Amino acid sequence: MVSGNITVFSGRAPCGAEMWRVLVQLVSIVVLWWCIAVAEAEDVKYKDPKQPLNVRISDLLSRMTLEEKIGQMVQIDRIVATTEIMKNYSIGSVLSGGGSTPLPEASAADWVNMVNMLQKGSLSSRLGIPLIYGIDAVHGHNNVYNATIFPHNVGLGATRDAELVRRIGDATALEVRATGIPYVFAPCIAVCRDPRWGRCYESYSEDHKIVEEMTDIILGLQGEAPNGSRKAVPYVGGKNKVAACAKHFVGDGGTTKGINENNTVIDMHNLLSIHMPAYADSIFKGVSTIMVSYSSWNGIKMHANQYLVTRFLKETLKFKGFVISDWEGIDRITSPPHSNYSYSVQAGIQAGIDMVMVPFNYIEFIDDLTYMVKHKIIPMERIDDAVRRILLVKFTMGLFENPMADLSLANELGKQEHRDLAREAVRKSLVLLKNGKNANDTLLPLPKKASKILVAGTHADNLGYQCGGWTINWQGFNGNNYTRGTTILSAITSTVNPSTKVVYRENPDGDFIKSNNFAFSIVVVGEYPYAESVGDSMNLTMVDPGTDVISNVCKAVKCVVVIISGRPIVIEPYMSLIDALVAAWLPGTEGQGLTDVLFGDYGFSGKLSRTWFKNVDQLPMNVGDSHYDPLFPFGFGLTTETVVARSTSSGVDGRPNILIITALALISSYLGTTLD
Repeated sequence: MVSGNITVFSGRAPCGAEMWRVLVQLVSIVVLWWCIAVAEAEDVKYKDPKQPLNVRISDLLSRMTLEEKIGQMVQIDRIVATTEIMKNYSIGSVLSGGGSTPLPEASAADWVNMVNMLQKGSLSSRLGIPLIYGIDAVHGHNNVYNATIFPHNVGLGATRDAELVRRIGDATALEVRATGIPYVFAPCIAVCRDPRWGRCYESYSEDHKIVEEMTDIILGLQGEAPNGSRKAVPYVGGKNKVAACAKHFVGDGGTTKGINENNTVIDMHNLLSIHMPAYADSIFKGVSTIMVSYSSWNGIKMHANQYLVTRFLKETLKFKGFVISDWEGIDRITSPPHSNYSYSVQAGIQAGIDMVMVPFNYIEFIDDLTYMVKHKIIPMERIDDAVRRILLVKFTMGLFENPMADLSLANELGKQEHRDLAREAVRKSLVLLKNGKNANDTLLPLPKKASKILVAGTHADNLGYQCGGWTINWQGFNGNNYTRGTTILSAITSTVNPSTKVVYRENPDGDFIKSNNFAFSIVVVGEYPYAESVGDSMNLTMVDPGTDVISNVCKAVKCVVVIISGRPIVIEPYMSLIDALVAAWLPGTEGQGLTDVLFGDYGFSGKLSRTWFKNVDQLPMNVGDSHYDPLFPFGFGLTTETVVARSTSSGVDGRPNILIITALALISSYLGTTLD
C-alpha cells in the first residue's frame, strides 16, 4: 500500500499497475532530490569566486549557526590545536606565540605540514571555512630558524627610509609565506614617548611623523592595491603576500613612566595628534587587521573601550577589517586577570573586538559568549559584524580559493638577497654620535690594515644579543647556536686585511691591553635581549661588565664603542673616555652591515629617531618639550665619507666618478708601458 509518498509493500506481490505506480514515484523522488541538490549547489554563492565580495560574505553568513559564528571569532595557539578541534568548533584562527614552533629548528616543510594539517580540519567542517594562521613577524620571520632577522624598528626609524622598510615588508612576506603562514602581527606602530618602556625598540620613533612614514611596510607585506581600486579597505595581493596587523591600538607608547600595559594619561587632542595618525595612515594603505593594546587610556582598559574601538576606529576612521585582541587581552580587563571572565568576554566583545586571541581556554570563551548571545546580553548584530569582518579578510586574501600551503617558496627562507637587504638596513640604521676627541682627530672610518686590533665587550660575539627580543624565542636568546647569522666579531675578522691580527677578549684587564700595543679597539656593549614587561627599566644602564670594559679599554688605546640596545641608555659618564661612539640598536643577523660602515666601505648616514637623554631623571623627554636638554638631540647623527670617496673625486651620488677612474687607469697603463 501507499501512504503519502512512501510505498509499503504487503505480503502479496503487487499487480502490474501498482508496479508502474511505485516506479514512477521512486523516479520522481530521485529526480526531485537531484533537482534540489543542483539548485543548492548553484546557490552556494560563497564558494563562487566570480560573485561580488559582499554577496559571498552575506551568503556564507546566512548559512552559519551561532556556534559556527562564535568559532570564527576564536584564535587558539597551535599547542592546543588539532584537526578535530578545528572541525568540531569551526575555529577561525590559529597562532604561534613567541617561540611556539612545530619542532626545534623546524624547516619550511615542517611549518607547511603543520599549517596544512590544521587547515584540513577546518576544510572538513560543515561549511569548510578556512582558518587563518598568524604569527609575530616583527623584524623578519623572527620565530623561525634560518630566517633573515632585520633590525628592530628603532633602528629602521633611524634610516628615515620608507622605501627600504617597504622592501623589508616584501622580503618578510615571502619568508612568512615560505612556511605556509598568511598572516603576521606586524607592524607595531606605537609612538614610544619614554625609553623606559620595554617595548620601545618595537617603535620606529618618538615622532609620529616618522612612524606614519614607516607604515609603508604594510604595502610591502600586503602589496599595494591596483590603481583605480578602493582605498582604505583590506587588501592582500596574492599568495606571495600576507595580511598585516597594525598594533597596539592605541596609546601603548605613552604609558606613565613607560610601564608596559600601564595607563596612558593624555587628553583627546594629544591622543589624536601623537598616537592616532599612524592608524589613519595604515587604514588608508589597506591594513587588514588591528590589534588592541593591553594599556589603558585615562583609566579605561583599551580592550573594553567601546568609544575608541567601535565609535572612533570603526565608525570615524571607517576601518573595515577585523579587530583582534592581544594574547589573553580580554582576561586582563580585570585585575587580577581572569578573575571575572564572563564580564571580560562581555566587555571585550561589546567594545568591538572581533577576534579573540584566547589562546588556550577556548571552550570557556565559546560557552560564555554563546550564553550571552542566547540570553540577549550581547546582540546578534554584534556577532554578525565581527564575523562579517573576519570573512571579508579571509575572502580578500584568497583563502577560500587557495587554502592549502605548498613548498614553492621554501627557498625564500633566509635567502641571500634578503640577507643583503638586512645588511643594507643595518648600514643605514647606524647613528654616529661621536667621532674623535675633537673635529681634527677623527677615528672613523677605521683602517682595514693594522698590525693588531682588539675587539672587546659582551656583545661582540653573541648573535642572540645583537638580534634582541622576539628572536626565535619570545625573550630572545643568548649565544650563537639558535639561528644562522654573522656576529660582529666574525664580520670584523672577515673585513680586515688578512695580515691584521684580531684579538678578542670579552673583558680584558688594563695590563693585557697595555702589553699588546693594539692599533685601535672596538668595544661592543649594551643590553641583554628582552620583550614586553621584562624590558621595563627605571635605570636604563648597560649590562655588566660593560662600563668596566669601556673604562679599561678606552683609557689604554683608541676605542670605538658600539652600543647594542633597544633604546638610548646611560652613556654620558663615559663620554670623555670614548673616541668614537656608534648607536647600532638591535641590528639582527647581518653583522657585516656594521663593519661595512666602521671600515669605510659606506658612510654613516643614520639620524636619531629618539632623543638621547643625559640621565633618567629627565624622562620622559621628547623633542619639543619645554625641559628639552638632551645629550644628543632628536635627528642628530654625524656622517663620514667612504674610504674610496675620500681618495678620489666623487660624482653626484658620492661614489667615485667613473670617468676619472677610467682616465687614471688609462694614464697609469700608458705610463707603465712607456717607462718599460
